Amino acid sequence: MQQQSRTIAVPESRDGQRLDNFLSREMKGLPRSRVYSLIRTGQVRVNSRRAKPKQKLQSGDMVRIPPAHLNVKNQQTPPDAVVRLIRDAVLFNDSDLLVINKPAGLAVHGGSGLGWGLIDAARISFSAPELDLAHRLDRETSGVLVLAYNRAGLNRVQQHLQQEKAHKSYLALLGGHLSESVIEVALPLAKTGSRAGERLVQVDLDEGKSAYSVFSRLQQYRFTDFVEVKITTGRTHQIRVHAQAIGHPLAGDGKYGDKELNRELKEFGLKSLFLHAHRLDIPIASGENLTISAPLPDNLSAVLDAIA
Repeated sequence: MQQQSRTIAVPESRDGQRLDNFLSREMKGLPRSRVYSLIRTGQVRVNSRRAKPKQKLQSGDMVRIPPAHLNVKNQQTPPDAVVRLIRDAVLFNDSDLLVINKPAGLAVHGGSGLGWGLIDAARISFSAPELDLAHRLDRETSGVLVLAYNRAGLNRVQQHLQQEKAHKSYLALLGGHLSESVIEVALPLAKTGSRAGERLVQVDLDEGKSAYSVFSRLQQYRFTDFVEVKITTGRTHQIRVHAQAIGHPLAGDGKYGDKELNRELKEFGLKSLFLHAHRLDIPIASGENLTISAPLPDNLSAVLDAIA
């Protein structure tokens, strides 16, 4: 379906939203790569001026949305089973924030052949069309994921993350044994392209963005270490690329990992990436510090039992 050019005013409820996210909501069915292309080529205008994808919109801004072919066939409704799954995955819920235990295998956004994402299922599950993602997790990663019911909640969470006032920790299984019980990694990362519709990232000392991860051994198993990973930055594929860079790739990682390691662990029942967003510490509107944790999924716990 060919959508016509239109200019719309940013409503108060979406004040502070990034331009790319605003367009994704307005142009459902259009791949995000195409959204970025429209912005980069100047076809999208904000108050008659060119803009960047991460530009924060203000209430009343006039956004020109250019003609684009929307793939209506790819606009699908999440299955009822997924809607129920999200409804049952709540870790915290108040008037501002919804925190869920994201299942592995669910993409947070639609696109790249997917007609819906976790965010669509969450909006249906909680009858909240304005619900939005405060951050992201990779499709293969499970665990703590924060969504916001309103712009105030969304902006607050994102500011805490950007200002390093929020602390995230993950549980992961690494190939080999760390040389020390704690290893700090401060290697800048840059996006290098994509493969099969997913971005690729690599260490880039010259042009990369700063990224900091701390790997702490929790338990040593045969040919692997079970670790906690704390991060203060949230770069795309940060933990996966940092793990690769120190010579201890994540178990089950088909993009940055070790094929032989993955084959060995498959015999012990590992069928997915072993990376779980375990805990989040973050200030909330009341001034309290909220600590939310999600237990390691049963399938990953079973792998640890098998290799013990």
